[in-house]
Amino acid sequence: MQTFSKQKFLSLTLKRQHKKAGEHLRDLFEKNLPIDIQYQNMEEWLGLPPLALFSSIKDRFHLHMKNAAVELKEHNLLVNRFDTLDGDPFGKVHIYLEDLRSAFNIGNILRTTEAFRLGTIVFSKDMPDQQHPKVIKTAMGTASQVPCKQMDLHDCPRPFIALETQESAPPLFEFDFPSLFTLLIGNEERGLKVSTLEMCDYSVQIPLCGSKNSLNVASAFAIASFSIKNTLRNC
Repeated sequence: MQTFSKQKFLSLTLKRQHKKAGEHLRDLFEKNLPIDIQYQNMEEWLGLPPLALFSSIKDRFHLHMKNAAVELKEHNLLVNRFDTLDGDPFGKVHIYLEDLRSAFNIGNILRTTEAFRLGTIVFSKDMPDQQHPKVIKTAMGTASQVPCKQMDLHDCPRPFIALETQESAPPLFEFDFPSLFTLLIGNEERGLKVSTLEMCDYSVQIPLCGSKNSLNVASAFAIASFSIKNTLRNC
């Protein structure tokens, strides 16, 4: 953790002072350390009352980030985590991502895949992969755990099951997923290519009731993952 003298700290702009104080709090929180003399000095220099309870650290952290004009993303939040490695193996399911462009979406898909230990992520060409910095941040420490490959769809296990909004597709929750298959997820704007859909053995969709006929691709995948895991668990 970076340390500051009073002179150096006060030489920063007020926004930078709050940013540095917030970053110091985050380090203490993540390492489960008590409030230290460095932070006590920072809050005194900022004219803040002493942070009496460690449980108040989140409110204080958000005060610092607000005054620093920092837009918080999930990987920057202070979250009490109970992460454990339970040793459950990844399943046999392959998840083929076709032409996804958002590293945020890809990172969330990796995180969901790890949470359900669903299987292997397969990237099509020219996509942000598990080594992309934004994917790593969004995946919240899971990017290195999920089995990932870049391979041609033809080499993935059959049947091919598309997650796609189609009138003829049965609802996701009424479909009996096999233990081995490839789930196909399409581009954020256009979905799966027509040529890809023609290769699919089945299509499933999430039944929606609202005026929008689609969901964010990472949100849709999370719903599908739960349904698939539940089906496979009951096999």
